[in-house]
Order: sequence, then C-alpha cells, then structure tokens
Amino acid sequence: MSAPHEFHDRPSEEAAVSVPGPDDQVRAAAVDGGADAGQGGDDGADHGEAGTDDAGAPEPVLPEPVRQRITALTAAALPGMPADEIPVALRRVARFAPNRRARLGGAALAAQLTADPLFRQRIGGRVVTETGDLGAAVAAGMAPAAADPVEVAALAYLARPSGWRELIEAAGESVRAEADSAAVVGQIREAEQRAARAEHDRAVAKVEADKLRDELARVREELGQLREEARTTARALRESQTAHKRASDLLATEKGRAAKVAADHDAEVRRLRTRLAEAEAAAASGKQSAKDARAADDARLWLLLETIGQAASGLRRELALGPADKLPADFVADTSAERPGAQERSRPRAQDTDDPGRLDQLLALPRAHLIVDGYNVTKRGFAEMSLEQQRKRLITGLGGIAAQTGDEVTVVFDGAERVHGLPPAPRGVRVLFSRKGDTADELIRQLVRAEPAGRPLVVISSDREVADGVRRHGAYPMGADSLLRRLARS
Repeated sequence: MSAPHEFHDRPSEEAAVSVPGPDDQVRAAAVDGGADAGQGGDDGADHGEAGTDDAGAPEPVLPEPVRQRITALTAAALPGMPADEIPVALRRVARFAPNRRARLGGAALAAQLTADPLFRQRIGGRVVTETGDLGAAVAAGMAPAAADPVEVAALAYLARPSGWRELIEAAGESVRAEADSAAVVGQIREAEQRAARAEHDRAVAKVEADKLRDELARVREELGQLREEARTTARALRESQTAHKRASDLLATEKGRAAKVAADHDAEVRRLRTRLAEAEAAAASGKQSAKDARAADDARLWLLLETIGQAASGLRRELALGPADKLPADFVADTSAERPGAQERSRPRAQDTDDPGRLDQLLALPRAHLIVDGYNVTKRGFAEMSLEQQRKRLITGLGGIAAQTGDEVTVVFDGAERVHGLPPAPRGVRVLFSRKGDTADELIRQLVRAEPAGRPLVVISSDREVADGVRRHGAYPMGADSLLRRLARS
C-alpha cells in the first residue's frame, strides 16, 4: 500500500504543474509491484519514511460541512471513473441519478474513502484535476486566502498533501467561527427585537396611562355626582321612613279590625263545614246504596246476556247453521221467476272452507276466537321465504285482522327449531310455540278444548286431521287458502 504515500511525497513544484491522473497512479503502483526484489526493498524503505506522518494515525474528525462536501465531490466524480476502478460496493451507487447519489449513497462513499486509500487517491486525482487552480494549489499544500475553507478542507482530505490535517482543522475552526458568528448575530438580532418590543410596550404603557388618567378624572366626576345623589336619596329615605311609620300605625289599627272580622268568619266557616260533612256523609251513604243496587242489576243483566249468547251459539252449532247469504225472496226468484236480463240460471256457489267470505262471517260473530296453524299457512302461501320472514309476514297480517274485527287471535308454530328474529306481537295477537316433544296440532286441539261451550272458534288449517279434531269439539275449521285470500285482500 505504498501508492497513496507516493502521491503525497511528490515535490510541490511538480504537483503545481501537473497532477497525476488515476491511470498514471495505477501504472505506478503496478511498476512498484513488478520491480525486482532488491529494487523493491529500497523503494519500500523510501515509502515507509515518506508516510511516517500518516502511518497509524486515526482519521481526523471532519466537520459536518466538510464531510458533506467530500461526499458531494466523490459522488460527482464517481461516474467518470472506469468501471474496473469503481469498487464493487459502489457500483450500484454509481448508477444512481446525480441528485440522489450523494444523498442515498453518502454512507457507502464515506466508508469506502476511509477504508480504501487507492480509491481515495483516484478520486482525489480526478477532483483535483476538475477543480483547476484551486485543486492544484491544495495538492501543493497551499490554501488560497480567498478560497472557501470548506472546499479547501474537502480537497485536502481527498488529495492528502503535506499538512492536510492542518487544513482540515483550519476549516473546522472556520466553520465553528462562522457558527459562533451566526449565533452572535442571532443574539444581537434577538436583543434588537427585545429592545423594539420594549419600546413598543413603553409606548403602549404610556397610551394606557393617559387613558387611565382620563378614566380617573371621569370616575372622580361620577363620584361627585353619586355623592350628591346619595344626599338626595338620604333625604328621600328619611321622608319615606316617616311615611312608613304613619302607615304602620294605620296598618296596626286595620289589623285589629281585620282580626275581629276573621274570627267571625272562621266561626261561620266551621259551622258550614260541619253541615257540609253531614251532607257528604248522607250523600256517600246514598251513593253507595245506588252503586250496590246497580252492581247487582249489572251482574244479573250480564248473566242473562251471557246465557242467551251461549244458548244461541249452542243452537247454531247443533243445527250446523252458517250465515245466510240469501233471503227467502231470493230463493223464490231463483226457482219460480225470471230476472230481467238474466242469460241462464246457475246454481249458487256454496261457501266452502277456503272461502274468505265465510271466514269474514265467522269472524263477525260475537267474541270469536281465531286460531291459526302458523306453518301450515305460511308454507302454503309464501314457502319461498325463510321461516323468520314467513312468521313476520303472517303475524303482521293477523295484527291487521285483530285490529279490524276486535277478535281474539292466536297463532301456533311448531317449536322444534330454535326461534330467531321474532318480531313483537301486535295488539290482540297471541304467538305460541309448541314445547319440545309436542306439535302445533296438539297445542291447537288443547286451545279448542280449553274454550267454553258455545263460544265461536275458527281454526285455520288445511290439515284434515286437525280440522276433524277441532270440528268434534264445536269449532269451525277453515282452510289455509281462506286466510291467505283474506290477507291478500287487506
């Protein structure tokens, strides 16, 4: 590694005239390496003596501006080097864009300059050549007085002339001096700003003092007015106190007279209250007697009406009479007369278990109870929906029927699966689920058997077994289609 020291030990006059290029340095290193053993030993001794200044000495601590300038100079000179002279670690950095090379590859460039003297020597030769007279002067160990100390320190670090460490230290001192000068300038500027603010505050304080003086004069004037008003108010107060004393005397006299009148009035009120209590007691006794008599009459009337209603319902059930949709005159007209404009005689359609008209007639009976086989209706009417949507749609429709007719409505579902998303039941609608192990059909039969004899019961189910079972207990079975048509009509 004698080549870097050979670059620093050349005479200053030769360095000022011509700076060796990177190719000359490589060839010189090759010639040194290929010389015979005897000659090589002598050269090695000479180079060892020339490099005693830097051998074993640590790298100097570079001021930040100098370090940045060295990185910038190295990044600018790197692409111009032959590819075989660029270290492997920096070949990728050499391909960076110029504005990104120093910023992104600065750490790698600094590390390579520190660890590779040959690379530093090649870069130094190129940089010295490119900087012209300034580079030649720095390579000769001189620092022009007008030159930027940071630029001089960066060139000295790369070229390593005699006394290059002193040049870097001088640049560091210059940078520190500039920083101290900037700090002093900043302190002076801050002091001037504080002085300006103090002057401004003094002017403001003077204006405020003038305002306070004017305000004090105004307050004194108002104080004089208030004192005059206080004297006037004191005179008025004394006069009002005198008037108040006279009024108090008159008030005491009137209070005595009013107390006598109030005593007489209280005596009269007590006498009237006694008479009122006696009258209220007599009225309460008569009202209770009338209430008891009316309650007994209402109970007898309700029992009579309930007996008549149950008797009529039992008779209708025994005779299996449905609501008549034709009057007697209609039968005579159909069998023994011709109606004007009639095309042909047709037999009237009987109301079957799926006729919504018959369902309306049954729901019109007094105190009717509508019992619905839930899934039997929903799976027949809207099986394409989910069970949750089926239940919601049916319960909502039954709420409308309950609101229109005022009848009691009960809908029964099988409870085998877990129920989710059940909406709150509308007013007048009872929603039931069979217990585990039971079916909705059995629960419907239990509801029918629990009703008193004679009450109109309408069971909606297309299940024949359910219809036959409830018919035996006096209920009216209707098909699911009758309810679906009734809901569609609503």
